[in-house]
Amino acid sequence: MATLSLNAILPSSRLHFRVSLPRSSVHSIPLNRLRRSPVSIKAASSGSAVATSASGFNDSIIDALGQVSIYSALSGEAVLIKDLWDQTGEVAVVALLRHFGCFCCWELASVLRDAKPKFDSAGVKLIAIGVGTPDKARILSERLPFPLENLYADPDRKAYDLLGLYYGLARTFLNPASMKAFSRFEAIKEATKNYTIKATPDDVSSVLQQGGMFVFRGKELMYARKDEGTGDHAPLEDVLNICCEVPVA
Repeated sequence: MATLSLNAILPSSRLHFRVSLPRSSVHSIPLNRLRRSPVSIKAASSGSAVATSASGFNDSIIDALGQVSIYSALSGEAVLIKDLWDQTGEVAVVALLRHFGCFCCWELASVLRDAKPKFDSAGVKLIAIGVGTPDKARILSERLPFPLENLYADPDRKAYDLLGLYYGLARTFLNPASMKAFSRFEAIKEATKNYTIKATPDDVSSVLQQGGMFVFRGKELMYARKDEGTGDHAPLEDVLNICCEVPVA
């Protein structure tokens, strides 16, 4: 049985987050999910103004992503990803969070929310997608808070699968990249002051999903970064540098 205690990371908070995966749940996870081959992505270094090369994704993957149906947290209705921004040239930051009950993702969502005025002034569309149902997304939106009109739910992890984002026990609980979360202790504590475990997906296997950050101009992928582990998020500076360098249509 694998167990994660939030108290180990946030000892001074009142949060009590505990995920237990019974042996039967672990065995029910398809092995091909755990053995997924990594996609080659050249990430921009923090502080660099050079656009990321996303050669690991071909046009067919990007086209297929546009056909993925997710759900609006605002209306609860299904929407195609390609309809979330103007495919003829609008710049969009697409952040794939882990799941709506992940405390590190509450922190990431708060960072994106606070950066939204910069995105807006640059004409950049902010889109945050999380694992879970629209009602779980609304919990995060109300308690963080986060703008509901920019939040979407992918309960079946279709976009995550298509983009080859990391998944598994080791990635979630044991990856060295997750140590970065400790350096953001105060930020995580602040973001989760109204946290509730009720935002966690009912499907326990969903907590093993990692996220990623992508920047598009129309159909062109300008930046791509896969989270190596829980709390390993794309540096906001990198994302802003890409958005500022890309001419807005």
